[in-house]
Amino acid sequence: MESLVGTLNNIVWGPSALPALAVLCLLAGLFYSINTRFVQIRLFREMVRLLRSGTSSAAGISPFQALTVSLSGRVGTGNIAGVAAAIGFGGPGAVFWMWVIAILGAATAYVEATLGQIYKEVDEGGEYRGGPAFYIEKAMGQKWYAWVFAIATIIACGVLLPTVQSNAIGNAVVQTLGAGSTVETGMGALSSTKIITGLVIIMIFGFIIFGGVKRIANFAQVVVPFMALAYIITACAIIVMNIGQLPGIIGLIIQDAFTPMAGFGAAFGWGVKRGVYSNEAGQGTAPHAAAAAEVDHPAQQGLVQAFSIYVDTLFVCTATAFMILITGMYNVEGAGIFNVAAGTAANSPAFTQMAIESVMPGFGNPFVAVALFFFSFTTLMAYYYIAESNVAYIRRSFKLPGAVFILKVVIISAVFYGTVKAANLAWAMGDIGVGIMAWVNIIGILIIFYMGKPSIKALDDYEQQMKSGKDEYSFDPESLGIKNADFWANRNK
Repeated sequence: MESLVGTLNNIVWGPSALPALAVLCLLAGLFYSINTRFVQIRLFREMVRLLRSGTSSAAGISPFQALTVSLSGRVGTGNIAGVAAAIGFGGPGAVFWMWVIAILGAATAYVEATLGQIYKEVDEGGEYRGGPAFYIEKAMGQKWYAWVFAIATIIACGVLLPTVQSNAIGNAVVQTLGAGSTVETGMGALSSTKIITGLVIIMIFGFIIFGGVKRIANFAQVVVPFMALAYIITACAIIVMNIGQLPGIIGLIIQDAFTPMAGFGAAFGWGVKRGVYSNEAGQGTAPHAAAAAEVDHPAQQGLVQAFSIYVDTLFVCTATAFMILITGMYNVEGAGIFNVAAGTAANSPAFTQMAIESVMPGFGNPFVAVALFFFSFTTLMAYYYIAESNVAYIRRSFKLPGAVFILKVVIISAVFYGTVKAANLAWAMGDIGVGIMAWVNIIGILIIFYMGKPSIKALDDYEQQMKSGKDEYSFDPESLGIKNADFWANRNK
């Protein structure tokens, strides 16, 4: 199984020396940064303003709720175990490439989220639905390609990616409480601690996902800001305790980005791969939550989603990286550098737990376990919502009775499986899921750009309304030459 998954992973991402998908993500971010005139920097103040504006409706959630739902997908295992893996396999320089893909990727996030808003629909239950499958069909006119994305995303978010999140929770609990006794099962010898943890997770998870998108949004808007703030405060406390080392750590990150310990391909590849996994820019997941927002203009939610990249990578991932590097609680396997026990798994939260534990004995292990539970749990909810949105897309053509119920059973099973299995297998499965969605989505939004530039037209229109001093914004796709934006056209009529 591990051999098969590893082979598929190499096919999807490309050779480790210079992963083709990592290069594509970086170049796409640069391309959209140039074409939006670096919207992620120019309109930063407007991004912050929009977080405080707008309300939910019967059909949609507020911009802030949409931000927290997408952040619940972005802020997860990648921010704790993913950063540790980037350092453990790519060296400290990998953190620099995580920063680069975050800054450039914010422009990609704007584009895909705006497209999600432009081409959203109202489903049979009266709620907004949208995402890459919807905008690929309407903007590209290629329904078969939209189906490719929808099916790939259902598999990725319903089966592959949930295993990573639940696996990290299981490993963090074992790091805190111990593995317990060994239990022989049909899946092999398993830790009793992991089995109990898995059962608890799926019970809570099942209760929430059977409650619908509103319950997901209400849960996320409370939990996500709280957990991110608590984690960043803890990280800042550790950084302040060791503030004298911070300039040297920043210097180490920058130096190692270009003269890397583990080789340029390792630093670049692992930095971009884990950066994309964490912030999801270009992956095609965030547009689903963006489409569910109640806004006056599609560009507004595009800007809000661009801001979420900063929260995820520049705040949370950087906090994790600084903690690990300042305390020296990491290994770099490719360079033969071992500061902690050689057997410590880089694809786990262990480095992060050790970093906090070394400064705050007795606090680090349980704190990271709790933080990771909330980080990963909200990500699991986001994955379910994304998978369900793509099932809804397919059901526009085929009714498929019971499809949503089957999805719920499958994702709950995947969550339990991920909790009890090995970390490397779970991460490799997750990378395949991320990679397939990113290839399909990035190629799709690039084609859409050359076909009509709808996201750029929306941005120009929004900026013109900003300059005119309007109190209320509006969006008329027909006057901008944007076709098949049926929701907005009907709303104007």
